[in-house]
Amino acid sequence: MPALAMPPDPPALVRTAAAPCDATVRARLLAPPTADEDSVALTCSLRLERGDQVLKRIVLEGSAASGVAIDCDGAAIGRPDAPARLDAVTLAIRSRPPSGPGEPWDRPADIRIRDCAVFGHVRIWGMGVNGQAPPVRASSRSLGHTERAQAAAPTGVTITGTTITASGPIPLYLGPGVTRVILRDSRLAGTSVATALYLDAESAENRIENNDVTTQTGREAIAVDGSARNRITGNRFTLDGRGGVRLYRNCGEGGTVRHQTPSDNVVTGNTFRVSGLFQAEPIVVNSRNGWRLSCGEDAGYPFGSSIDNSDGGTGNVVAPNTVAPLRRLRE
Repeated sequence: MPALAMPPDPPALVRTAAAPCDATVRARLLAPPTADEDSVALTCSLRLERGDQVLKRIVLEGSAASGVAIDCDGAAIGRPDAPARLDAVTLAIRSRPPSGPGEPWDRPADIRIRDCAVFGHVRIWGMGVNGQAPPVRASSRSLGHTERAQAAAPTGVTITGTTITASGPIPLYLGPGVTRVILRDSRLAGTSVATALYLDAESAENRIENNDVTTQTGREAIAVDGSARNRITGNRFTLDGRGGVRLYRNCGEGGTVRHQTPSDNVVTGNTFRVSGLFQAEPIVVNSRNGWRLSCGEDAGYPFGSSIDNSDGGTGNVVAPNTVAPLRRLRE
C-alpha cells in the first residue's frame, strides 16, 4: 500500500517586528488592575522578567498589533487564584471590525508569545469569537464564506515554551477562520468544562507540535470542528476516560452554515496516556455525522452543512500514534 502523502507546509509569512515597549507601557501592565483599566492594548513588543506578574488582561487587536512579541522569561500573565470568566480573556488576539460598509476586517499577523505562564484562557478570533457570532452567521449564508472568514481572522500567531492553565473556559480557542497558529513546546493544563484546544469552523493550517496536554476536560482534548490542513504531531496527552482528538463539522449550530469540512489534517506521532477500564477512542474522524439537534438550524441554503449534515472529512492522516497506560509511564 503506498504511503499517504501529507499536505505541504504553507508558504512562510513575511516577518514584521513591532518596536519595543517603553517603560510607561510596562509600568501600566504591571500595575494592579482598576475599575477604569483592567486591560491594556499592546502595539509594541513586551519583555518581562522572571518573577513579574501581569494581572491586567492583554489585548492585541488589529494590524496595529502585527509583529508584537511578548517574551515573558517565565513571568506570569493572569491570576492563578481567581476563577476565569468566559468574557474576561487573559490574552485576546483579535481583528478589528470594518470601519465602514465594504471595508475589510483589520487583522493582526505575526505575533509571538514566548516562555509565559498564562492563567485563564487565550482566545484568537476574527469575525466572531465562535461559529455562532452574528457576523460569522451572516457571512456563512453565501458562497466564499471560508475565504472571507480566513481573510478576516488573525494569522501567523506563534506560542512557544508557554503553559496555559485553565480554570473553566477552554485554555486555547482558535475562532472561525484563524490560520497558521503554531503551538509548540508548550503545555495546556488546569481544568476546562469543554476541551483543551478548539479549532473552530473555517480555520486552517495550524500546527500543534510537541506539547503536553494535561487539561482535565469535560469532553475530548482537541476539537477539530470544520478545520482543515492542520498538523497535530508529537504531542503527549493525559486522558482520564475522555477522547483525545475529534474531527467533525458542527452542523447548523446557531443558524450558521458550516462550509469547510475537517479534511487533510495530520494527527500523527502523538502519545495518548490513558488510565481506567473504560476509555474513549483516542482519535475519531467524522465523529458526529449529523447526530446533533442543531443540524436543521441552517436550513435553506444550497451549500455546505445546509444541504449535507455529514462531517465530510477526507484525506486525514491519523496514524501512527501510541496509546500507553498512564500507570506504566509514571513508574
